[in-house]
Amino acid sequence: MTEQFPDYLDVDYDAGRSQTAADYPSLADKVEKAAAITAQALDQYKNPAVMWTGGKDSTLVLYVVMEVARENGHEVPPVVFIDHFEHFPEVTDFVDRWVDEWDLELVVARNEEFARLGAEPGDEFSVSELSEATQKELTRLEYDEETLVLDADTFVGNHLLKTVALNETLTEYGFDGIFSGVRWDEQESRAEETFFSPRHDSEKYPPHDRLHTILQFDEGDVWDAFWQFVVPDTVEGYPAGHVPESREDLPEGLTAEDLPVSPKYFEGFRSLGTESGSAKSDERPAWMQDLDGTTEREGRAQDKENIMGRLRDLGYM
Repeated sequence: MTEQFPDYLDVDYDAGRSQTAADYPSLADKVEKAAAITAQALDQYKNPAVMWTGGKDSTLVLYVVMEVARENGHEVPPVVFIDHFEHFPEVTDFVDRWVDEWDLELVVARNEEFARLGAEPGDEFSVSELSEATQKELTRLEYDEETLVLDADTFVGNHLLKTVALNETLTEYGFDGIFSGVRWDEQESRAEETFFSPRHDSEKYPPHDRLHTILQFDEGDVWDAFWQFVVPDTVEGYPAGHVPESREDLPEGLTAEDLPVSPKYFEGFRSLGTESGSAKSDERPAWMQDLDGTTEREGRAQDKENIMGRLRDLGYM
């Protein structure tokens, strides 16, 4: 008899519990751990995928997956991009470009019902006219209004446009492990995450695991990894360790668009969400700002940020 998920896995679901970034004091320690978790995951999971938003954290995760896959003879897993209908155009352009550059298999997850309706942020819908499946999700959220205004930054909108879209994709493709760019230092709800994080309750989501390879990084570590590894390994002629202070401060012949770094970070954004729900933190590039004395996600709409624990329980990242 063929073993069913998760019976064929031999992973430690407690690995990383009660740890913090301080347990991995150097960048080398952090990168080594990311590579080790990635290697184990690529060996263990039969049908993994990489959650990729085009943001810095998931791009670092993707970079490590590509490097480890190449070194160990694995195929690079597909990347899953969740389309919540309100991305910065620069973000979708960035994803499209690097999908081509890196020859990736792209899977776009979206709520197909709202896609068919041609939904846009701010559109209002009568709940009674929505599908039975969507009404069931709203009941699950204890939503009892007669109409629904679509907004990915609200609790309900985030669930319908992101979590439901992801769950539908997990069901369609049968992914058993999802690499995700979650970090311990981001939010209280993520501080207790483990490297191999089970999502096995079939009443909530298609059973799968979340593979958290960069839990041990903080925001500054992520940018250090970009300038030491991600960018130099991707862009020919880029000197390892060169941290650009602006778009103009790049090696001769290179532009910001040549780098696997979203252009929004050059503009001063530190965390990328919806176009209406994200704001610049500063005029300086993200990595040039006060990363220790200010909050990374303070430019994000706060409805979702304040209820991340509930969203995680529903299957959000």
